Amino acid sequence: MNVHNPSPSSKLPQQNLPPGISNSPKVSSPPKLPWASQILSGLEGILNGFIDRPRGPWVDPKKVLSSNSAPVDELEPTECKVEGELPTCLEGAYIRNGPNPQLMPEGPYHMFDGDGMLHCLRITDGRVTFCSRYVQTYKYINEKKAGMRLVPNFMAEFQSLIPSLARVSIYLTRMREWNYDKSKGYGTANTNLALIGGRLYALGESDQPYEIEVTPSGDIKTVGRCNLNGKLSTSMTAHPKTNVDTGETFAFTNTLIPPHLTYFWFDQDGNKQPDVPIPWMNGPSFLHDFAVTNKYAIFPDIQLRMDLLGFITGTGSLAAADSEKLSKIWITDCYANDSKDIRSFTVPGFNTLHIANAWDETDDKGDEYVVLVAPNISPVDQMQKALDTVRSRMERLKINLKTGKCSWQPLSSSNVELPVINPAYQGKKNKYIYAGVFDPAPKIVGVVKLDLTKAGRDDWECTTASRMYSPGTYGSETYFIARDPKNKEAEEDDGYLVSYVHSEKTGESKFIVMDARSPTLDIVASVKLPQRVPYGFHGIFVRETDLKRLQDHGFQNRRN
Repeated sequence: MNVHNPSPSSKLPQQNLPPGISNSPKVSSPPKLPWASQILSGLEGILNGFIDRPRGPWVDPKKVLSSNSAPVDELEPTECKVEGELPTCLEGAYIRNGPNPQLMPEGPYHMFDGDGMLHCLRITDGRVTFCSRYVQTYKYINEKKAGMRLVPNFMAEFQSLIPSLARVSIYLTRMREWNYDKSKGYGTANTNLALIGGRLYALGESDQPYEIEVTPSGDIKTVGRCNLNGKLSTSMTAHPKTNVDTGETFAFTNTLIPPHLTYFWFDQDGNKQPDVPIPWMNGPSFLHDFAVTNKYAIFPDIQLRMDLLGFITGTGSLAAADSEKLSKIWITDCYANDSKDIRSFTVPGFNTLHIANAWDETDDKGDEYVVLVAPNISPVDQMQKALDTVRSRMERLKINLKTGKCSWQPLSSSNVELPVINPAYQGKKNKYIYAGVFDPAPKIVGVVKLDLTKAGRDDWECTTASRMYSPGTYGSETYFIARDPKNKEAEEDDGYLVSYVHSEKTGESKFIVMDARSPTLDIVASVKLPQRVPYGFHGIFVRETDLKRLQDHGFQNRRN
């Protein structure tokens, strides 16, 4: 690909500032507050400073938002310099989501609570641009107008009963004074992105999706909150699964109130099918991801539960470990119309947040199996408070649907998470998995490639390739981009891994392209970014052909 690099005289935002303080959002003068809000802001200051201080580093904003987790300003599309040659299959847009609070918290704050910001690298006709834009959620727009937080940091601020009641009073009063319509949601849309029915959405599991548009210049625009023509009345998972052969997308809703878990799917045009409530779960579970095969939808019910009573009273965490609970896997037909055929399988000690893949198998006897590959987290009770002590080992779980027998085996000795595969193999038996290496969590120090055909050997190590970043450099989740997605004869690993990485020594962020077939995952090209990219969550690559369809759809919307 012939790349157009900006001239040396091109003005780019300053980057080489001390790590951890560069590109912090500018603080504007807040608007004059209504009298009640002024009083309550004083009360909130007393709570944060003296009565209800953060109970540990995991909710201390000075710790959570330090170094490259500190927020950045929005950045309009800016030309970038390329090192090496970008493969032609990267024509399109790579967009990664993540938390970036627009208002710096003074009290308890959890990394999951920040406003969603999309970091978009656009490659078209050899020109590379980068931009960072907030998802214009209802919460973001109203808090920007008010100059203060109107919605609590749900994962962190409810620590004990009396202060929690005080905080609820503060937020309810603010919402009333600023006419905050609670029916329009509290979500941050900070977790993931997905193409559903030819439309692009920013996702966060606490709210409905927000439709996103990528403009021809490479900018990001928020179209708005989407209830899918009135058919989605609650929130939706941030990890829907799409069958690339049929164009169908499968999803679920997980709530604190019964039936807790509700499953549904979309046809190739994005039309939502009827809900299938799954009422058999014993209380709300922390269900972040799931899997879909050609036949089944698979839900991991792990030893993290949603503690509604503790959340309301401030005596516990919204997501609490339950050592007495036995982990289960719930399986239903992926085109189910009701929950009568759902089955559960007990899998003690199997706790996963992100699933790499799953598929169907049948043995010589005709017994049917579901195979699930995912990182298994231990100890699960440290997920909230001491993530750096948690290890995550990739494992393969095999369930005999006839006998109920479950077996699993480790696939790697590395501490790995955020697994990805070639998207064309979603729900099908595949050979390769790519995952980020924690040392310790949540910082990603490198990437490994696992070859599942090596499973079952005495040393049970499936790692077949790896790349560790230079000291002080940390990455994000990778994304696999096939060299030629139309070539049905291509090898599964014939493509590239892309990711944002950041050097805490220099303060620079880069977009890197790795050869997925190389035994050392060689970096074949990189893009020096004009602004620091904070550590974040999940992303997507949208090809040029799909971008044009999205832009045509946006044009039609504006005409109508």
